[in-house]
Amino acid sequence: MASTPQDPDLGILLGLAYEQFVVELRASLTEHGFDDLGRSDGYVFRCLTKRPMNVSELAERLGITKQGAAQIVDDMQRRGYVERRPDPADGRAKLLYLTERGNAALAAARRYHRNREQRLAREFGPDALRTLRAVLGAVATEERLADPQLRALYV
Repeated sequence: MASTPQDPDLGILLGLAYEQFVVELRASLTEHGFDDLGRSDGYVFRCLTKRPMNVSELAERLGITKQGAAQIVDDMQRRGYVERRPDPADGRAKLLYLTERGNAALAAARRYHRNREQRLAREFGPDALRTLRAVLGAVATEERLADPQLRALYV
């Protein structure tokens, strides 16, 4: 199916779809009591869900500076989503853990993701959803999807 001159280009459609997804996700999280989440919080939740790590590891995983990661963590700690605890292997170091509130926010976000995907499958059918996933995966490229740093955020 070819686009016509009056159709938005693919980049605009992808961007608008993502923006709408985020708007709906934020609304859902607000309904569940998480109205204070920052733009980067979801990435931090995903990084810390498998194992605790220090700020340097988090910064590397997120592809940002250590100072930037520390600012995000300080803010998330102030809001009750993460906590610092002594590293049992190095008493001078601190490890970052999700708090009960952090785990609850991540669970609420994951529920939204699953529910949104299920709504798409009901509306357009499972074959259309599989096609959408295949197309988006191809646009993202196998190389990017296999990148260990990115993969750690979605697996």
